Amino acid sequence: MNAMSDGEGRVHLNSAGLGRMSAAVLETLTEWTRFEDRYGPYELEEHLDDVLHREIHERLAALLGAPSGDTVLCTGAADAFAAVLSRLPLGPRDRVWTTPYESAANLTALFALRTRTRCRLEVVPLRPDGDLDLEWMAQHIGDDVALVCVPYVPSSCGIVNPVEDVGRILAPHRSLYAVDASYAVGQLPVDVARIGCHLLTGDGWRFLRGPQSVGFAYTAPQLGQALAPHGGLPLVPPHGAAVAALNAALALHAPAPAPAPEDLGSRLRAAVENTSGTELIAPGRAQSGIVTFQHEELPAALVRRRLADRGVVVWKTVAQETPLYLPGRGVVTAVRASVHPDNRAEDIELFADALRDAVAEGLPRPARVPRPLFTAPALRAVPSTPPVLAVVGSSAGERPGDGI
Repeated sequence: MNAMSDGEGRVHLNSAGLGRMSAAVLETLTEWTRFEDRYGPYELEEHLDDVLHREIHERLAALLGAPSGDTVLCTGAADAFAAVLSRLPLGPRDRVWTTPYESAANLTALFALRTRTRCRLEVVPLRPDGDLDLEWMAQHIGDDVALVCVPYVPSSCGIVNPVEDVGRILAPHRSLYAVDASYAVGQLPVDVARIGCHLLTGDGWRFLRGPQSVGFAYTAPQLGQALAPHGGLPLVPPHGAAVAALNAALALHAPAPAPAPEDLGSRLRAAVENTSGTELIAPGRAQSGIVTFQHEELPAALVRRRLADRGVVVWKTVAQETPLYLPGRGVVTAVRASVHPDNRAEDIELFADALRDAVAEGLPRPARVPRPLFTAPALRAVPSTPPVLAVVGSSAGERPGDGI
């Protein structure tokens, strides 16, 4: 049985939201959660000492192309990013670059950085095709640019940003370079040495198919030196059982050939394009295994529910998840489907059939309002100006209501 389909024929196309844990990973999570419940967290940490402090970091280093000892664990990519920015020593003369594809969570951390340090926050423009304008970056980079933040793949669409090209532009300058790989790691190759970044963050529960609430970050020595005088990196450690489960997921993770997600993703995009009334949201020239679309009449929530009724699991994304991009395109909500390297071509065929059927239903019929059993008698209209009533016992010249 395919890892992305269950015995009842359900197809999982939401690895970008929450990857399906394998039986072995789920068993590891359950086992160690029960162990902690029985013996307590200190005993759990003692039993998992080798996993927590050596094994998982060796596997993360291999996954990210990072030197041994430069990875840390956290509760999620957004938490790690916010923690770094909370200690970053910038000032009013510093410029910070972000992109229109930045997530709402990371923008919140960037706004907090701007408030704390009074730095300037600038948005890198896009080319007409939706790609980052690398020429603009090369022309405007300077030593006053202290931080550049780029998502490898954003949450709301499938574009693959040229993170290695950005790294080469920034390399001669003082700028720190942060890459959010939450929606890339596990479906695309990630190599921090080739990217040239100082911070790379990721979640364990998406394409890596680990448990929720455990993530990781690569931190280059240069970043550690910048944070050290200001208290270092204030990260909340994840739950020990979740770390053990992510370690099990990393042990099972086999890097797929680079074309695999693109091949499945192209099939997924073709299925959407061949469905009447749908519109892809796919800026840029390079695409990943994430496919976002909307229908000209049907709300995204309705399409998602109808696909679920037909055994296909997708997700609904909202514009405010990437507030600098989707609202400008007039998008309020959209459907997001995402393939994992373990998905099969048959899964895409099932999705295509289900989507055609879901769209063919059209808009739901308006609810029928029952007719009343009787007709209420017509009410007599009340004059707009009520007549003045005489007050009994009033003397000449007194107005009604002047007294009692």
